[in-house]
Amino acid sequence: MLTAAVFLPLLGAFIAGFFGRLIGVRGSQIFTCLFVGLAALAGIYSFYDVAIAGHTQVVNIMTFLSSGTFEAQWALRYDTLSAVMVMTVTCVSTLIHIYACGYMSHDDSQPRFMAYLSLFTFAMLMLVTADNLVQLFFGWEGVGLVSYLLIGFWFKKPSACAAAIKAFIVNRVGDFGFLLGIFAVYYLFDAVSFDVIFGAAEGKADAQVTFFGIHAHALTITCLLLFVGAMGKSAQLFLHTWLPDAMEGPTPVSALIHAATMVTAGVFLVARMSPLFEYAPNALAVVTFLGATTAFFAATVGSVQNDIKRIIAYSTCSQLGYMFVACGVSAYQGGIFHLMTHAWFKALLFLSAGSVIHAMSDEQDIRKMGGIWRMIPITFAVMTIGTIAITGIPPFSGYFSKDMIIEAAHAAHTGVGNYAYFMTILVALLTSFYSWRLIFITFFGAPRADHHTMEHIHESPWIMLGPLVGLALGAVFVGGAFSYLFIGEGREHFWGEAIKVLEAHDSIHRAHTEHVPFLIQWLPLIVSLLGLGWAYLFYIRRPDLPGRLAGAFPGVYQFLLNKWYFDELYNFLFVRPAFRLGRFLWKRGDTGVIDRFGPDGISMVTGLFAGRLGRVQSGYLYHYAFAMIIGIAAIVSWFVLGRAG
Repeated sequence: MLTAAVFLPLLGAFIAGFFGRLIGVRGSQIFTCLFVGLAALAGIYSFYDVAIAGHTQVVNIMTFLSSGTFEAQWALRYDTLSAVMVMTVTCVSTLIHIYACGYMSHDDSQPRFMAYLSLFTFAMLMLVTADNLVQLFFGWEGVGLVSYLLIGFWFKKPSACAAAIKAFIVNRVGDFGFLLGIFAVYYLFDAVSFDVIFGAAEGKADAQVTFFGIHAHALTITCLLLFVGAMGKSAQLFLHTWLPDAMEGPTPVSALIHAATMVTAGVFLVARMSPLFEYAPNALAVVTFLGATTAFFAATVGSVQNDIKRIIAYSTCSQLGYMFVACGVSAYQGGIFHLMTHAWFKALLFLSAGSVIHAMSDEQDIRKMGGIWRMIPITFAVMTIGTIAITGIPPFSGYFSKDMIIEAAHAAHTGVGNYAYFMTILVALLTSFYSWRLIFITFFGAPRADHHTMEHIHESPWIMLGPLVGLALGAVFVGGAFSYLFIGEGREHFWGEAIKVLEAHDSIHRAHTEHVPFLIQWLPLIVSLLGLGWAYLFYIRRPDLPGRLAGAFPGVYQFLLNKWYFDELYNFLFVRPAFRLGRFLWKRGDTGVIDRFGPDGISMVTGLFAGRLGRVQSGYLYHYAFAMIIGIAAIVSWFVLGRAG
């Protein structure tokens, strides 16, 4: 079943990609949705096979790479972590595929789009079921490649092409770090197979490496390099700039990237390599600090954005920070649990935003919306459900996973853990504020769209609303239904031996077995309700207050509106110097040296020589006779002088 769950999306992508013109739009939709749906059923079966029966296995397919003593198998690793990821990816991807059939109904390239979606799903499944780092890197690069194709799907839009290139380049930076991390792992363990690496991890706990005369803890360096790769894929601070621009792709792409696939790859990597990270406490501290800082950064920026999809994109960046905080304090189950619940309500929010955009004649600026909740009541209802879930209000899914992370950060009892706890509480307040701000501005108040747009507002077709309802059910029930496997008594059976490693390092164990003070337990909910009240005051009761506040602090407002000026800083430090260097090499190097003394120089000399030689061809017989006599004289002279010598 696991093999079917992984390869059925690839089969759908192959059929739609190579035979799309033959089977048509409807055929492409049917094949891709059918195969991803069957993969979801296989993924659900696989999940319960692990959760209930406790069956773990490795399905060997073929030798992936073999060179001398080095060998990497192409195998599917079937354990708790991969089972959670396979079920989440396939289920959410199925609903996104169905939604895309309606959302992209007016696009001429639907077979290509559906093929890309299925290929994206397959690449992510290859990543999460990998049994070694080489295969994982194959899936890792696969999601990077297909994300480039999907973000730039509307390639006639310059902004879409620029966003695709930006995502590709920024991820190459992270991928380079990840590749160095793989080299470091192979250097330390002489293997890339997870079983070999994890089995030998304890023996390498104190290993040191010397690099340019500097002695350093080997596993710390290795884990930091791996985390650089995770930062790129999961859009953590400094390598986050590609994520908001990825909104240039169609909305189903945004939902798939932000909910179940690409951005979760970094969190998965840290969780998968947790046996190494547990012996690198300094690396875990870095993960915790950057995760908490990213969560705060993205929440502040999301609070002032006006593009409906960019607000949700920064929300993704912030929630990924929560997941890394969990991993950083050794609460890996908490990070994966939040990844699982987040996939449902974040896909719901993105696809609901797509339904709003569809209703508003492709308008994405929330300042040009308002007063539409009665016109699209189903979209309003499901988007509100997604908002309740992400703000952590019980009994919706986000409450269980987000509170688990906050409590784990508090239970860490370390300096960086306390920093993360403070930041996650503050971010919970900001998350509630900007999420409800989005709801209030978009759906309530006086209509701010033009008369023509208001006349054409309509609810989306059921092929789009159906997946929204399915995702809404997940946003409501997934957290409560599966919390016992991540938090409660069922976790010992579900996670097996892994729980012993985690409890040995104690933070997640303490977070859910010791008595949690009343204020610590309920503070996340309190600040979420405060954020709701704050947004209600600003955008329903006193809509003049946001403008007055921005006017009172224009510098802060512009700083946040311009995303902490990261794009401008990178443009100054990297982009402009790269363009200047490229222009110099082009003008002075290529044109001035290579062309001048190469093709252009040879061409010039040849032309000059041909011109001079052409003058000899005068057409007069006595000129040719004279040349022949000179030639004979030269040959005779050479012969005589040669004999004389």
